[in-house]
Formats: sequence, C-alpha cells, structure tokens
Amino acid sequence: MTDIIVIAVIIAIVGGASVYIYRQKKKGARCIGCSHAGSCGKSGSEFGCHEE
Repeated sequence: MTDIIVIAVIIAIVGGASVYIYRQKKKGARCIGCSHAGSCGKSGSEFGCHEE
C-alpha cells in the first residue's frame, strides 16, 4: 500500500512540473524559473537571466 502512495506522489510531482513547464512555454517564457522570464536577455531585453 505504501508503494502505491509513494508512486502516486511521484507521479503527481512530475505531472505538476510538466504542466507548469508547458504553460510557461505556451506563454512564451524562454527562461523558466528566471525572475525576468518575460523580459529575458535572450528575448531582446536589457535584463539577463543570470545576474551576478
């Protein structure tokens, strides 16, 4: 029974992450997880994804 619960939790986590990535890509975000994802340097803006 515990194996089924663990597998269900893992599937839920992977599924949720996949849906999040799909939605962000559909919105046009190039750097998912970047604080400037909508205005990233890769999309022609002055901001870079990896600020130091």
